[in-house]
Amino acid sequence: MTNNAQRRFDLQNKTAIVTGASKGIGKAIAVALAEHGANVVVSSRKQAAVDEVAEEINQSGHTAHAVECHVGDPEQLQGLVSATVSKFGGIDVLVNNAAINPVFGPLEESEEAAFDKIMQVNLKAPFLLSKYCFPVMKENGGSIINISSVEGVRPAFGLGLYGASKAALITLTQNMAKEWGRYKIRANVVCPGLVKTKLSQALWQDEKLLKGFNSRLPLGREADPEEMTGLAVFLASEASSYATGGVYALDGGYLIA
Repeated sequence: MTNNAQRRFDLQNKTAIVTGASKGIGKAIAVALAEHGANVVVSSRKQAAVDEVAEEINQSGHTAHAVECHVGDPEQLQGLVSATVSKFGGIDVLVNNAAINPVFGPLEESEEAAFDKIMQVNLKAPFLLSKYCFPVMKENGGSIINISSVEGVRPAFGLGLYGASKAALITLTQNMAKEWGRYKIRANVVCPGLVKTKLSQALWQDEKLLKGFNSRLPLGREADPEEMTGLAVFLASEASSYATGGVYALDGGYLIA
């Protein structure tokens, strides 16, 4: 790799918001963006949790700021944008990572309240936060990275509501790319497979279930959160300057199995 190519991954003087960043994929992405030079706003529901992550990043010689935000609350989403602009002067990268999956089971047993909650967090929140960031990004361009799931591409039994929210997020991302490209705002979506996070622990903590699942994967194993970070850095940086509307699977081969 030439020095010029290396510089295209440099996020110096860029500011990134990462939601759901207190653990799992969100934390791993926040750390990686900071390591590549970005000022990172670490956001999640509990201040103590994001304070811990921000302190870890700052102590490593990089720059992070913690902002408590429940993505299901539009006022808190607006507050997150305001706090970021106040602290760092702008927004260049938005990673909509926060998500929930409170239901596992057949659709006919799923409650309306669960549907509303899933759609509020997994779909409406990325829409609103992107919309609130739009006036800021419109000035100089930016990159929106929405974290979907392979469940949004290939539905699996028991995850119908979650999969529906993630499928809708893929389409929403592509519409962002189509409508906002004229403002030099890029929007792409990442579809992780099975990653060892709290959200998916019901699967990977069941040894028999995990063994059966992994036996069908070309790579034969689940992922660690850190394995999601390389693509996120690429999509956040100028290295992906011509990439928008893309749907990228990081799934160990799940979609071709």
